Amino acid sequence: MENRETLPLHTLQVNKAIVTMNRAYISVHSLLVLALLYYRASCLFFFLTSHSQPWTFTLAWFLLLTSELILSFIWLLGSAYRWQPVSRAAFPERLSDDHRLPEIDVFICTADPSKEPPLEVMNTVVSAMALDYPAEKLWVYLSDDGGADVTLYAMRQAFSFAKVWLPFCRKYGVRTRCPNAYFSMENKEYDGQIRSAEFLNEREKMKFMYETFTEQVERAVEMGLIGDDNLSKAAKADRAPLIEVIGEKELDIMEDHDKMPHLVYVRREKRPTHPHNFKAGALNVLLRVSSLLSNGSYVLVLDCDMYSNDPTSAKAAMCFHLDPTLSPSLAFVQFPQMFHNISPNDIYCGQLREFFKVWWYGCDGLNGPLLSGTGFYIKRAALYGTAPALDLPKDLIQLRQWFGHSNELLRTLPSDYKCNIVDNGLQSNGLLQQEAHLLASCNYEKGTKWGKQVGFLYDSLVEDYVTGFRLHCRGWNSVYYDPPRPQFLGSTPNNMNDFLVQNKRWSSGLLEVTFSRFCPLTYGIMSGHSILHTMCISYCAFMPLYSIFALCYATVPQLGLLNGISLYPKVSDPWFAVFAAIFISGSCQHLLEVLHTGGSFRMWWNELRIWMIKSVTANFFGCLDIAIKLIGVKQVDFGLTSKVTEEDQVDRYAKGIFDFQGSGLILVPVVTSSILNMAALIGGVWRVIVEGNYSELMVQLFLTLFITISSYPIIEGFAIRRDVGRVPPLITFFSLICTMVLLSLGFIVFTM
Repeated sequence: MENRETLPLHTLQVNKAIVTMNRAYISVHSLLVLALLYYRASCLFFFLTSHSQPWTFTLAWFLLLTSELILSFIWLLGSAYRWQPVSRAAFPERLSDDHRLPEIDVFICTADPSKEPPLEVMNTVVSAMALDYPAEKLWVYLSDDGGADVTLYAMRQAFSFAKVWLPFCRKYGVRTRCPNAYFSMENKEYDGQIRSAEFLNEREKMKFMYETFTEQVERAVEMGLIGDDNLSKAAKADRAPLIEVIGEKELDIMEDHDKMPHLVYVRREKRPTHPHNFKAGALNVLLRVSSLLSNGSYVLVLDCDMYSNDPTSAKAAMCFHLDPTLSPSLAFVQFPQMFHNISPNDIYCGQLREFFKVWWYGCDGLNGPLLSGTGFYIKRAALYGTAPALDLPKDLIQLRQWFGHSNELLRTLPSDYKCNIVDNGLQSNGLLQQEAHLLASCNYEKGTKWGKQVGFLYDSLVEDYVTGFRLHCRGWNSVYYDPPRPQFLGSTPNNMNDFLVQNKRWSSGLLEVTFSRFCPLTYGIMSGHSILHTMCISYCAFMPLYSIFALCYATVPQLGLLNGISLYPKVSDPWFAVFAAIFISGSCQHLLEVLHTGGSFRMWWNELRIWMIKSVTANFFGCLDIAIKLIGVKQVDFGLTSKVTEEDQVDRYAKGIFDFQGSGLILVPVVTSSILNMAALIGGVWRVIVEGNYSELMVQLFLTLFITISSYPIIEGFAIRRDVGRVPPLITFFSLICTMVLLSLGFIVFTM
């Protein structure tokens, strides 16, 4: 029998049937798209040269051609995801003994206790401490950008609870090690445990201790740990750094079987006159501080609401990182983002199916996925700005230009990454604590390459995207691993406002990269990156531009329909078959893909609806943000998504009621589009009945009908009597004004 050390730690599989079908579809659909563009361009050329149509008609035709050309280009970029999808399996049980495993640092970031409840953050912290990994090789760091005393207090309480929770999990082999998730399970589900009397008794004791811990954290406000709101905002913007190793003295006297990972609280310095670079800045502070305290070879990054759902994730990631055939150029292992609060209906499509069930599988078949913000194990050396197998600068002056003037930090840079902690703990060297505060200061990065070439990059709000992209451009690869059991579970927005705010931030961040010198399509190719993988990365960056041309498609044909102007071929024209075939081809491919990835017809329809809503709201305002930034008016803001759970919102989300409460002007484009399409549908049907020109206007009628049906949640929001599911009256008023303006312009233009 083979020794376990000679067995492969992971396997890779290519589904040849899926690959063949995908490539056949791409070929056929590409021919159809080329035929459509030829038809549109040739007709436009004829109109321009023969002057057979008024200039307004030619302008409308030109707008549609431009939209179809750009949308086809973006579709072509996205088709690269389907060229070579692969899937992987890992076998952590085949790893060598624990003492040979490398050190891992866990980074968790929180920014605002009012939007990210401390209790939820602490559940994530405790679940990370409970990873099935040698405790002495695991350090957990929490960056508190909110600078809240309640978060520090909650961490101390979490450490005390973890001292009893971790031994309980180890003793009984508990897999769900997030306390809240574990105790929320039904009584009959004890995570596979043998229901012995001893286990049940200890479980009840543990549940009581967790309830006590919960009460202590939730009562923190009553205990005066959160003061005046205005004062707390001022403190967040102007404060000194604070670093605390929680329970440091207790760790030294623990027995081996009760060993716990170190837990570190980090509050970086903030001053109103210094940029803090949002999440990327917080992660870079953690990267520097951890280099002094633990200097783990690998880093796990988690969002504060993304708890560990399977303690084996660390060893599963090491199956790839420790493979000598992969390791030299492997930067990170990305796990999918999955969510515990998805409703069966999932009206907002919060599970991001296309990202984690299609795109990242396709990227993995090329050079690997990009970073996805959370749930990835990244090699520390990959964040130090060099290509695989290349050494850092040898010259001390150069090193200081890259990493800053901290000699203690520079000592951690050699590739052996030895731990700096001496046996008797940090107290034996208070200079390390002092140096850590220096590394967390807001002046430290000045004149260095932090955020430019070293660490997580500052070129965009989506630091994960731009950092992952630049890593690939330097020659690093990545791996996507989607195991049967979700390794991490988070929470997804359950109301329209949070959903749109989140997507607007993503759109703004992606467009920041698109219109920078690191534009993926040009920078990726110039860096020698593979064409197909560059297309995958570029698709993400260009995708928000869908919004501009989606708005064009939601207005120009409809205005033409109202005025009896045909912008598409007649039903009897052979070219009509091309338009019909493209619609059927795209819809069927999307539906089959949804069904193949475990979805349903309802999911397919929800994705269509939310795509249209998102395109003309979040993506559109993301484009506006970037336009304003490019002309120098203001910088793009980081819109933090609230993680607070409100029972009313959860109930409406579960029932499939779209919640428009709190949504502002961001809804105006989609509401305007809905009103315009309803008016165009009614007016178009009336015109067809009166004039009998059904054959000429069929495509526009169908397009208008499709958009109107897709806008049903908005239409329902006009009529619903309950305030919870109603479009705000002010938004409706502004949208009616915009609709009247569009109708007037359409009448003037098409009747000239």
